Amino acid sequence: MKIAVASQNRKEITDHTGRCRKFWIYEIESKMIVNKALLELSKEQSFHDSSPHDFSPLEDVQVLIAGGMGSGLVRRLENMGIEPLSTTETSPDKAVEDYLNRTLVTKAAETHEHGHKHAEK
Repeated sequence: MKIAVASQNRKEITDHTGRCRKFWIYEIESKMIVNKALLELSKEQSFHDSSPHDFSPLEDVQVLIAGGMGSGLVRRLENMGIEPLSTTETSPDKAVEDYLNRTLVTKAAETHEHGHKHAEK
């Protein structure tokens, strides 16, 4: 299993997931972290600047943890087969550990919609 954590500054969990371009990717085996690597996206690959029809380097993760995301991004992630989780936790490592221990404190998706329009491809 792979878990992505939005972390633009590489230290704390990012609130605005749509614009985030840096994600810690945790590889999990038997509920243990076996690898952690930083994935850096181009601006065009960020959720905010890409179309839901574009390939995403995050397509092979099963869970995405962030500080916040709107309902549109939640739907997009769910359509990709990714479980979207927003949390108040700020430490990427602790958030993943809490997720694995089923103790991660989550919050509801933000209700705002940006009204983004993406060209059909």
